[in-house]
Amino acid sequence: MKTALITGANRGIGFELARQLKSRGYRVIAVCRNDSPELKALDVEIETGVDVTSGESLNGLAERLRGTRLDLLINNAGLLKSSSMAGIEDEIDDWRAQFEVNSLAPIRVTSALRNHLNEGSKVIIITSRMGSISDNTSGGQYAYRMSKAAVNIAGVSLAHDLKERGIAVGLLHPGYVRTGMTGNTGHIDPEEAAAGLIERIDELNMDRTGSFRHANGEDLPW
Repeated sequence: MKTALITGANRGIGFELARQLKSRGYRVIAVCRNDSPELKALDVEIETGVDVTSGESLNGLAERLRGTRLDLLINNAGLLKSSSMAGIEDEIDDWRAQFEVNSLAPIRVTSALRNHLNEGSKVIIITSRMGSISDNTSGGQYAYRMSKAAVNIAGVSLAHDLKERGIAVGLLHPGYVRTGMTGNTGHIDPEEAAAGLIERIDELNMDRTGSFRHANGEDLPW
């Protein structure tokens, strides 16, 4: 049985990834700060109270998982708060929070759990095409865009660093999904987004490591 660990698994895309991977026979470890009734009903392993911005919390998680091989590590936890050039001084704490969760946490989580990864494991970063410089045609949302651009380049470095160990890294955009983070606006539901992401995860191999792709299969510009 393969094992998948998913951060931010208590709702939205993370929950759907947990549900669909469990239905495919994975042992699912759902990591979150706070669980939910829906997640409890899913009957997966839940690691609650985990703060992905805390080294102490992540080290504790790694210790509790001692001896567990992770075939799939999905860095899904994310944060979106409005930001603007004019509002930067009033919003600066929100800007920093988005960097902590969106940019730094995926690398901190992967580093904390690196000894649980082996040849053939896959590391996924759920990112956004809003982190694409070439694709930015509307401006705005400074902090979110910057945090996602930062994690995109970090993911490429991670792909290089893990290549010798035979671990593939994928940067995946789920689409504009109707979740709590987007105020339930968007083009697709979490079920569809998760299904597309899992297809892209299945396709990920060492030849594609470090790639930036849409859940629908499109290669995205940097």
